[in-house]
Amino acid sequence: MELDSPHLFSSGADGASVAVTSDFGQEWMELAVHGRWDLKLAGDVRTGIYKCIVEHPTGVLVDLRDLGDPDGASVPMWLAAYRAGCIPQPPVRLALCVPPATTLYARLRKVGAPQFLPVFESMPEAREALRTSLSLPDHLSFRLPPIRGSLSQARDLVGEACTAWHLTRLLYPVRIVMSELVTNALEHAGTTIRVMVARRGTGLYLAVHDDDRRLPCLLQPPASNAPGAALLEHGQGLHLVHATANAWGARATSGGKVVWATINSHGR
Repeated sequence: MELDSPHLFSSGADGASVAVTSDFGQEWMELAVHGRWDLKLAGDVRTGIYKCIVEHPTGVLVDLRDLGDPDGASVPMWLAAYRAGCIPQPPVRLALCVPPATTLYARLRKVGAPQFLPVFESMPEAREALRTSLSLPDHLSFRLPPIRGSLSQARDLVGEACTAWHLTRLLYPVRIVMSELVTNALEHAGTTIRVMVARRGTGLYLAVHDDDRRLPCLLQPPASNAPGAALLEHGQGLHLVHATANAWGARATSGGKVVWATINSHGR
């Protein structure tokens, strides 16, 4: 899998795959499923949906136009995905795009899924419905140049957000995480960055976008006998993010990558 590819998984010679796309600042994510439904693809879909929900977008739109499911056997997966999306607070809204002349569409209607799980016939229709019906969360965002002074501006942004949204109890961990995400972008990408902080109920979602398509990874900390010394070593900032945030990750976008983290009052 290439680092700049939206494909999370490729499932075999038949071309089966699960792909996730979402532009920076877009309030929903899109997960496209390609290939014939089988146990391997089902496992990949389950993992892909989990990866979307843990990022806590406002919604997830699942594109099933290229899914080969002649018996409608995947219905339990979409019902389970809907239930999984109801767990975060606020919930992550799930929607499906399914061609109407399919057994899957008929089985979804037979079990009453459209009463609580929106099912659309086309992606333009689904996107427009999400665009007009989703309740957009409070958010702040702006562009920053690739200079050291941008780090303090990013910290000020999250400070303003915590104060405005009465989430000052999160100020310390949020400033730590945002500092590390911006520092990584400045040191390793060196491009203009876009920074966003959005409210997710009693928590916050942080995201930093740059134009470098290389995805970050946790480095093995260097050996040290001093407690906590590994976190101070150059290049170990993501370990601090990992220790502080409730969840974090990185994904490719059409013009680079976004590294994100969620923080709430409940801890890890």
